[in-house]
Amino acid sequence: MADLSSLSHRFAQTVFEPYWSETVRDPLSLPALSSTQNCDLAIVGAGFTGLWSALKARERHPDARIILLEGRRLAQAASGRNGGFCAPSISHGVGNALERWPEEAETLVRLGLSNLDALESDLTRYGIEAEFERTGKVNLAATDWQAKGLASMRAAHARFGMDSRLIDGPDLAAKLDSPAYPKGLFEENYAYVNPARLVHGLARACLDAGVEIFETSQVTGLAETPDALRLTTKDGEVSARKVILATNADVPLLRRLRPTIIPIYDYTIMTEPLSDAQLASIGWTGRHGVADSGNQFHYSRKTADNRILWGGYDAVHHYGSKRDAGLLNRADSYARLESNFLATFPALADVRFSHAWGGIIDTSARLTFFAGTACGGRLAYALGFTGQGVSATRFAALTLLDHLDGLKTERTALRMTSKTPVPFPPEPLRSLAIHWAQSDLAREDRTGRRSALLRLMDRFGIGFGS
Repeated sequence: MADLSSLSHRFAQTVFEPYWSETVRDPLSLPALSSTQNCDLAIVGAGFTGLWSALKARERHPDARIILLEGRRLAQAASGRNGGFCAPSISHGVGNALERWPEEAETLVRLGLSNLDALESDLTRYGIEAEFERTGKVNLAATDWQAKGLASMRAAHARFGMDSRLIDGPDLAAKLDSPAYPKGLFEENYAYVNPARLVHGLARACLDAGVEIFETSQVTGLAETPDALRLTTKDGEVSARKVILATNADVPLLRRLRPTIIPIYDYTIMTEPLSDAQLASIGWTGRHGVADSGNQFHYSRKTADNRILWGGYDAVHHYGSKRDAGLLNRADSYARLESNFLATFPALADVRFSHAWGGIIDTSARLTFFAGTACGGRLAYALGFTGQGVSATRFAALTLLDHLDGLKTERTALRMTSKTPVPFPPEPLRSLAIHWAQSDLAREDRTGRRSALLRLMDRFGIGFGS
């Protein structure tokens, strides 16, 4: 257990678990796999990717037997620990698409926009009450060079017909009034969800459609036979004609994928419910979210009951890519988030924090997810969402099903999804390289100057972030 005794009085009554789980009405409790089963499609991981895969597979194959295996309880891992930012993008934003895949940027932007529209339609179709709201986002700049970055973002949006506008002075204060940020860019088309309610809503839709879901059924083995792929758990086994691996930041079952992602720990604090007067004191009376423009950046949004979620900034990699549950709470990160929160919102100096928690991000070296196949096309996988998976996982699920169905589609033809990212080096080079990159990114935030290392990484399409 992490020692949290050093935290300030604002954490005296804090619950160090995700707030989102408390909002789920009648949470599902499903059995573990305890027998041998045969099916047409087995999916490993019941987070966003796995659940969307199961639901979309049922739409395509009404008579197939589909089994979904989750190693924990629903919404305990990354899909229940994120901020619920639901982007109109599958490429970690327009700028990342233009920088890394300029020849297909127009396609990536179009597919990202249509994916968010389709996600909203699916929530309505299946009656999933995930607190979806498309209320926009304010991107904030603390420095002149960050303000120039917002101007470039606005130009990229305009190029693809996306609505956004630069704001400052009274216009910015009407969205967020903070001494820390003199400039902003408001995106009209940005959405938010309650991630735990989305997980449970998708799971209920899957169950209603005849998908079988087993919790606490961690897959410990994957074997290929002439007729099936065999998945082994502690107390059971599944033989499947086809398999989807949707394990996010967990250690990939396919050994060759293990160097392609690293687990990055991200932390969040959340205030108690705020009054209308408190929100008015910081100019935040709308339902939009906010995010700043630093390499070490904060993201923030409101909950349905007007708590403020404040996350990000620290992106912690532990030597050897540890994935220990005991690392999900970190006093230093919570204290740093608190300090930055108070600097941003001095009018809220008396606020208390009701919740604080950490989560693991499956970071790839190019900041976007990738997909592929193995076992002669009978297995498909997607990973590397780098903190941008709430909406992109739906698109990834469709891509995986295209692969398994042997379809050549616009999704499977994308270079972004089909090309495996540069692998991370083994230890100790891995931790040394990450520390070096993080130090240079922090220096750029302070000075506005990009180091030779970061420019070299840009040249080879390599990034580091969350």
